[in-house]
Amino acid sequence: MPDTMIPAATDVIDLTRALVRCESVTPVEAGALKLLEKVLGGIGFQCERMDFTQAGTDDVSNLYARIGTGGRHFCFAGHSDVVPVGDLSSWTVGPFSAELSDGYLLGRGAADMKGAIAAFTEASARFLARRGQDFGGSISLLITGDEEGPAVNGTVKMLKRLADRGEKIDVCVVGEPTSSRRFGDMMKIGRRGSMNVDMIVRGVQGHVAYPERLDNAIHRLTALIEALIREPIDKGSTHFQPTSLQFTTVDVGNKATNIAPGTAKARFNTRFNDLWTSKTLLAHLTERLERANAALGGNGTFELQATVSGESFYTPPGPLSDLVAGAVRDVAGIDPELSTTGGTSDARFIRNSCPVLEFGLVGESMHKVDEKSAVADLKTLARVYETVLDRYFAT
Repeated sequence: MPDTMIPAATDVIDLTRALVRCESVTPVEAGALKLLEKVLGGIGFQCERMDFTQAGTDDVSNLYARIGTGGRHFCFAGHSDVVPVGDLSSWTVGPFSAELSDGYLLGRGAADMKGAIAAFTEASARFLARRGQDFGGSISLLITGDEEGPAVNGTVKMLKRLADRGEKIDVCVVGEPTSSRRFGDMMKIGRRGSMNVDMIVRGVQGHVAYPERLDNAIHRLTALIEALIREPIDKGSTHFQPTSLQFTTVDVGNKATNIAPGTAKARFNTRFNDLWTSKTLLAHLTERLERANAALGGNGTFELQATVSGESFYTPPGPLSDLVAGAVRDVAGIDPELSTTGGTSDARFIRNSCPVLEFGLVGESMHKVDEKSAVADLKTLARVYETVLDRYFAT
């Protein structure tokens, strides 16, 4: 379809640049959703701002846009918020200038994930220009401003509002930058769970010259750390890597040179596969620690305080992954790997509502200085999403 058949405002390159110029660092909206609302409204979407607040968190603006009121409901999901730019002096271009250079579009959010949102938009515009608004189904964009933040006032509450009014999504594609080295080489059919655990170890404080009178909390802590990292937690599963456990900090706060501390703290993160829930994994780790602590003797104790970012999940290979993989293969000439690697995304919330997978741009530069996406990849991504829509609504 010639470019002249769709509104210029929906062009994937122009729209990505316009979105990148909105300095929407979490939780600031900075005009990104207002821009999307105008563009999507111009091609027939009914747009609804879903802004939420909760005590102890920042207010967050979100956008839900839908065209069609019946039939099968295909949803594109993503986030308009971006991470901070970091050291500004390290950027070779203005992080919000959206410059084009050597075939790349540079700027914060170019990869993660304003480029995908623009591709959603162009794909929808092209599809509607050919099929018209009475195509027998519904397309929506669910765009949050809270994915890079605590994820409290974003996708979770948007989905609840939809459910409360009986609005059902049948399938969803999240536009996270899943491609690894080359556009189209990977899509995500699931994600590992993530749990942060604070470990507090208590012994007996005392003078270092009288070791018989003390129980050094650092010594006890190091033994407990060894008990957690000495052996793998598991060997992985059919669709997941082995569960990983990484310590991220150890804190004592002892400024004295002649006192052995009575308390020591550490924190670790575990990315766990579908062999565990956060509850069963925490119980397993606690059991390991109890055995190790008992072997040390004395009266030292430990305490674990866990915070769960999300449980592990995956959408089994099937109609949705076949649909998207087929579109990638036919448009980009590559068969994407079905993967569950990487961090968390809002797909962990959407999976409770419908089958979901993630597919988007090359993510190598996301969250980095000089974040970028290839202009050619942005155009190809829009064609992939358009092909997905064509085939989903073909029957």
